[in-house]
Amino acid sequence: QVQLVESGGGLVQAGGSLRLSCVASARTISTYAMGWFRQSPGKEREFVAAIIWSGGSTYYADAVKGRFTISRGNAKNTVYLQMTGLKPEDTAVYTCAAGWGRFDPRLDDYESWGQGTQVTVSS
Repeated sequence: QVQLVESGGGLVQAGGSLRLSCVASARTISTYAMGWFRQSPGKEREFVAAIIWSGGSTYYADAVKGRFTISRGNAKNTVYLQMTGLKPEDTAVYTCAAGWGRFDPRLDDYESWGQGTQVTVSS
């Protein structure tokens, strides 16, 4: 099973930017899709962004459209989430995921999950 490790979280002021990284253990990712989810205390995990590996089609939650960008890394086993215009409501643990089936990448049907990285946005 593919191991996923996130990094890049931290404390940032409202309006600032962060770039999250997710590195997979495999040299080449043969996934159908990789995505980012987030969860804050007392809330259920929610979809943030996803990318279809073949072709690079992307999906975004309405709350982050125009502010977040998901992309594939040059190493081909890395996916990024560039976050700009951060808001306090973006505060959460962000987790990356990988899936191999032909599923809706906006749903919670991924096979592999990372441990998450904390993003805190001050008001």
